[in-house]
Order: sequence, then C-alpha cells, then structure tokens
Amino acid sequence: MMLSLLLLLAVPMLAQKTYLYATRDTLNLYLDVYQPDSSAVTTFEGHRKPSVLFVFGGGFIGGERDNAFQKAWFERLTQAGYGVVAIDYRLGMKGYQMEKGLSGLFKASDQFLLSQEMGVEDVCSAVNYLAWNDVGVDVNNLVLAGSSAGAIISVATEYHIVNGDAPELPDGFNFKGVMSFAGAVISVTGKPEFRAQPCPIVFFHGTEDQAVAYEKFAYFGRGLWGSSYLDKQFDKKGYPHLIYRFQGRTHDVAAYMNALWEEEMNFLEQDVMLGKGRTIDALVTDSTLPSWGNVSMDSIYRK
Repeated sequence: MMLSLLLLLAVPMLAQKTYLYATRDTLNLYLDVYQPDSSAVTTFEGHRKPSVLFVFGGGFIGGERDNAFQKAWFERLTQAGYGVVAIDYRLGMKGYQMEKGLSGLFKASDQFLLSQEMGVEDVCSAVNYLAWNDVGVDVNNLVLAGSSAGAIISVATEYHIVNGDAPELPDGFNFKGVMSFAGAVISVTGKPEFRAQPCPIVFFHGTEDQAVAYEKFAYFGRGLWGSSYLDKQFDKKGYPHLIYRFQGRTHDVAAYMNALWEEEMNFLEQDVMLGKGRTIDALVTDSTLPSWGNVSMDSIYRK
C-alpha cells in the first residue's frame, strides 16, 4: 500500500487523450495516447523516434492500462521523446479456476490459447484504429511492448504477423520492434515456429520464472514456449534478436520496465531506429534489481 501511494505521488500528471477503439463481447475497449514531451528530442541520428504500444500484464485475469507503476515508465518515455499508446484488451482467464495437476493445465490450455488470441485480435484492432483515425500517432512507426500476459500477447501478435495469419491489419504492416518482459507463445498444436524473420525483438526473462515458462511448459503438444526456447529457434534460423536472462530471477522481470531503461533505450536506438540487426545473448546477475516475491501458475489460477 505504501509503495502504491508513493508511486501515485511520484507520477506527474501525464497529458493523455483517451479513445474508444473497439467494442468486443459487449466490452468497450479504450486506448490512451501520450504524446512526447514538448521539450523532448523526438529524433535519433535522423530517425523519428517511435511510439510504444503497451499491453499490460495480469495473468489474463486482471490489470489495467493506466496504473501508476506503468505511468511512471510512460512518463520517462515521453520525456525521452517517445510517444506511448496504452490499450485495454479482453481478459480471457477472468473467473476461470484450474483443476489440480497436469490434467488441470491440459484442460485449461484451450482457455489460455483463447485468451492469447483475443489479446492478439485486440492489439490488431488498436493498430487499425490508429491507422484510420488521426490521433497523433504514426502507425508505421510503432514498437509493441508487453508485460507478462501482455508480453505473451505481444510476442504472439508478431508470431501471427510473420506467419501471415494475423487478424486484419493495414497492408504490409509490421511493428518496428517488440519488447517482451517475461513473454512466450501459447500453442495447443505443438511447438510454435516463426516461419519468417520477425521485426527486432528483445526478450527479458527470469531463469526461474514459474508463472511464464523461461524455457517451455508443454504437455502433449499443449503449453507455453518461453523466451529461452524462442531464442534457440531464432538462433537456428539466423533471426537477429536480443535476450537478457536474469539469473535466479522469477516473474519479477515482468515488472522491470523502469529497471532496464538503459537496455531499452539501446534496443530502441540501435535495433529499431538504426536497424543494426544485432544478436545479443546476455546472462545478467544483479542483486540490486527489485524483487516482489515468487509468483506461480498455481498462485494465480488456483484458489
């Protein structure tokens, strides 16, 4: 409670505009647009800085697009010359209670996949809204970023784009980059395969994550394939990407947006704007990074 209060007091009043971008399953979905600060430098070595489309986390059961923790990060981005778009999406696991054991996970896998795919559809709807409405965001200069469930949605959206089966998007559209804070791809038909080179992606993941698998959690072809698994696939296919492995860390990394500012700026400048096509594999051991305790799938979905 004290941390939440301090964050609320610390976050300046960001200038934002809110728009209804879609209505799905009787739900109104909104997005907030934050423009770069008027005093900020909005270019880097002749390249216009992108806007970051952010998808919040919450296990597909909760979360919000405008909490104080995230808005502190949005403020830093806008002061650094980046725009921000924060979106709602449908929460496909809300109210769902898993049965115990592997059988419970197996039965829940279809609902997890549905949750991911609904999120992908909502991200694509938000992109279409930005493309067809003048809200001060260049849809051709967007970086997708997500935390936890939002990171799953973000990586899965790029997965569908490069595999040619994403929900309807503007012709030729792709994101300029993806930042995944503890993300993965959910599948019920075996291991997911990126059949073409994705846009630049940076993966941040704890090696002991028990909520979103760092490697994979799969059972008869159903499960979740995490950052380390996708890194191996990208290496084999020669796809440039970055992965930061946080030694001994759990799902804390999903909330490291403010803690990894230097790595994020480096990715946006070198890989997104300058297009250097780098591949970086870094094992990070840093005792100064924050920890909020362990979170597991049991603690999220079983009562």
